[in-house]
Amino acid sequence: MDLFRAVPGVKCGRIGVRAQTGYGDTSFSQALHNGDSLFLVCRQHQNVHDKVYSRCKKRRQMPFYCFIIHTNFYKMRAMSTTLDRYIQNLIVTEPLMQPLFKEAIQALDLPPGSRGLDVGCGIGFQCLLLADAVGPEGHVTGLDITPEFLTYGAEMIKNSGFMSRVTLENGDMNALPFGDNTFDWLWSANCAGYPAREPLPMVKELARVIKPGGKIALLIYASQMLLPGYPALEARLNATPAGIAPFTAEMKPETHHMRVLGWFQRAGLEDVSVQTFVGGFHSPLSDEIRSAVEALFDMRWGSAEPEMRQEEWALFRRLTKPNSPEYILNLPGYYGFIAVSMFRGKVV
Repeated sequence: MDLFRAVPGVKCGRIGVRAQTGYGDTSFSQALHNGDSLFLVCRQHQNVHDKVYSRCKKRRQMPFYCFIIHTNFYKMRAMSTTLDRYIQNLIVTEPLMQPLFKEAIQALDLPPGSRGLDVGCGIGFQCLLLADAVGPEGHVTGLDITPEFLTYGAEMIKNSGFMSRVTLENGDMNALPFGDNTFDWLWSANCAGYPAREPLPMVKELARVIKPGGKIALLIYASQMLLPGYPALEARLNATPAGIAPFTAEMKPETHHMRVLGWFQRAGLEDVSVQTFVGGFHSPLSDEIRSAVEALFDMRWGSAEPEMRQEEWALFRRLTKPNSPEYILNLPGYYGFIAVSMFRGKVV
């Protein structure tokens, strides 16, 4: 299942089509075409971006919009809000995350025809994967507290052919708008427990809406290795507030999202277990994977500069700036990975 064909406006397939602007790979990595727009991921300087914009607009003779991954480029033409940027980051990183989500969902072995709840569904990527897993007789309800995500997700689901099998609703996971024993299972990826200052009431509320014998699965982003050969630098980045987010230094250790097993046990769930899924990537990188890793650089550490020494931050920028001679993704032997952990338990 190619989720990119469900993204609103996308008509010609996956991210990775290069636009012909005459500026070569120093100015951009990839383009995503649709019927009347061109979305361009720029990689260098704002003045180069403006030249690319002008030339594309002239040659394409169509509306042109642009989103930019790097922190320095957040003065954008179309991505005017934080939510817009977050949605675009979800889209760009999906080629990295989707295989892990699929593997985790397969491991859950959801019953065909079952009805489930995706808590913190965002724009609905996993809703589609879950609906595919439970088959045409099953149903998935996606819940999110952010209306803008649901608006975008509704359009994506409309384009996907899953409209009768996926419903999106606005609501808070701490006060679910559903009756007791409504669903056969519950899934939440990078939401429930992010962060959980009082995790036990949250888990009990999640369990309330699941039928006895049903499953609860929380998928948590666990780790990554994106800067091979620079373990000290990556460790420093991971130790910054940006690196440990959404956890904060002031929070109690037992509320950390990697302590979900204990939350489930205290909430009375049975058959509690955890499984970790690792996705690796290596050179030569496809355009879509390259852009996804670049987005991860920014999402994980883009705001870490205030906590870093000047020389450390300068090294990080040299390693992650595409036009730098030290750009790490250009290494012929580059390898990196990301890991997610799925915590699950059975409601009694």
